[in-house]
Amino acid sequence: MPQPFKRADRVGEQIQRALSELLRREVKDPRVGGVVVTVVRVSADLRHAHVRFTCGSDQARQAEALAGLLSAAGYLRGRLGRSLHLRYAPDLSFALDDSVDYSLRIAALLKQVGQPEAEGD
Repeated sequence: MPQPFKRADRVGEQIQRALSELLRREVKDPRVGGVVVTVVRVSADLRHAHVRFTCGSDQARQAEALAGLLSAAGYLRGRLGRSLHLRYAPDLSFALDDSVDYSLRIAALLKQVGQPEAEGD
């Protein structure tokens, strides 16, 4: 029997959708342009949300995006509280999601292993 979703999981999905929309339409900071929210983990009491994002592989760009998100965290928290009708708007913390880069690196390594060697060697 499948385990039912926890409320925190459902709220996390709602926050992810709302944050993506806010970043795309309302936040004017150019540093957060191109940021993709990959996952949001919400604490059981719904007071803290850990947001993971990706924005490309350039480290300088990633640092700028993180600074932009931290700068906009108060605005985003207020907008989330109003749009999701939660009793408490969760505190937002942001972290870079490096799983996409990791999976691309693993795929490249697997591709190298799978290539046949030249017969002349």
